[in-house]
Amino acid sequence: MGDKMRQFGLVIFGAIAGVMLSLNFSAVANKEPQGVLHPLPVEELRAFTEVFGRIKNDYVEPVEDKKLITEAINGMLTGLDPHSAYLDADAFKELQIGTQGEFGGLGIEVSMEDGFVKVISPIEDTPAFRAGIKPGDLIIKLDDTAVKGLSLTEAIKRMRSKPDTPITLTVVRKGEAKPIVFPLVRAVIRIQSVKSKMIEPGYGYIRITQFQEQTGENLAKAIDKLFKESGGSMKGLVLDLRNDPGGLLNGAVAVSAAFLPEDSLVVYTDGRSEDAKMKLKASPEFYLRDTKNDYVKRLPAGIKTVPMVTLVNGGSASASEIVAGALQDHKRSIVMGTQTFGKGSVQTIFPLGNNTAIKLTTARYYTPNGQSIQAKGITPDVMDELAKDEVERLREADLDRHLSNGKAEDQKRETEAKGVPETKVAPKPGVKPVKSENEEDKNKKRESPAEFGSSDDLLLVQAISYIKENASKRATAKVEN
Repeated sequence: MGDKMRQFGLVIFGAIAGVMLSLNFSAVANKEPQGVLHPLPVEELRAFTEVFGRIKNDYVEPVEDKKLITEAINGMLTGLDPHSAYLDADAFKELQIGTQGEFGGLGIEVSMEDGFVKVISPIEDTPAFRAGIKPGDLIIKLDDTAVKGLSLTEAIKRMRSKPDTPITLTVVRKGEAKPIVFPLVRAVIRIQSVKSKMIEPGYGYIRITQFQEQTGENLAKAIDKLFKESGGSMKGLVLDLRNDPGGLLNGAVAVSAAFLPEDSLVVYTDGRSEDAKMKLKASPEFYLRDTKNDYVKRLPAGIKTVPMVTLVNGGSASASEIVAGALQDHKRSIVMGTQTFGKGSVQTIFPLGNNTAIKLTTARYYTPNGQSIQAKGITPDVMDELAKDEVERLREADLDRHLSNGKAEDQKRETEAKGVPETKVAPKPGVKPVKSENEEDKNKKRESPAEFGSSDDLLLVQAISYIKENASKRATAKVEN
């Protein structure tokens, strides 16, 4: 497994191309079986050469061959799905830097929609986040340059530059009559991937903002610290994955392994080639480069049994969905919040030489129980129906050319072929809304979204209450028995 991943360099799961390379990819080579040959599409290649020649001879200005070929490659990839892309030398370099947890830029996750850059989510503690950029904002101008007509890669390049340099973003926001202008100053983005604290004696809180190379080890340190602060045992733990866009695959496996029994299935992938069919388990070989330094094995034994609630929302994508899905399927944690983003496809980085590469979708990934997350997401056990802003949040299924769910579409086609009426899927048993103290307080607090992990974070308060209530129920049942 380790050799397979190293063969293609740095590979990661993630949400969407992000400014300053919050780019998130993953894990598999997509090779055709040896001996399989595909005939070249002669007519289409003839048309391509004719267009190439016409541009060279008749375009209003001379165009370099390199530019034409690069744009052709770019077009082939971007026409497939929202996550396949060509990475030039700068983008490939930034990709590798970004996974170290420090990079330059604005700090927003973005995609392309109708020729404009659409904000998926601002990253916490970054210039964009502090300025008030929101999910769903359409960026229409970068300084004085119109975004319409630029590729996503070109737009990202314009948003990148040296720290402390200014840039002005003009955005269109739903509900606003006029475009909003945001003067920003680029900064070195240092992502603290794991944050933790004690909410109250015996009840801990861990937030993962992004899955990076050191996330598993940093999580282990946070768990050790919380257990020491609680005297060696804990009554409850909340794992917060809200607005976590994803990151490194081995980070997701490491986080899952911290809470699951050893060798438990975390996620599996399925694609056209044998290399794309993998089962990733809560074992050192799947999350460590150096298996001698297994920080998961040194964790307090109680971390495998402490009552847990995992918080998610529409900004929880890819690696976050892997963790939430694994903990949910193994019944290790209650998942609370809103439907997740639904990014369940696997991208592989294929270096091309000259320090460039392509990012190609090669497989879908599935939860341990066989559920495809692609274009669907994880359905929480406890729904946060108070999160009104989540209803209009952009998700994978809203992206142009998004990859289909796979299993759901196959089942629907089989049903239609047999002439059987489509069966509506009933809500998951046990799914129920989060309750609040009263309608007036609820609306007042929802007007301005609370900081995750703060005393005004209603969902966190509900999670702690849920753990306490269930502990009380278990204690009562034990006494009655």
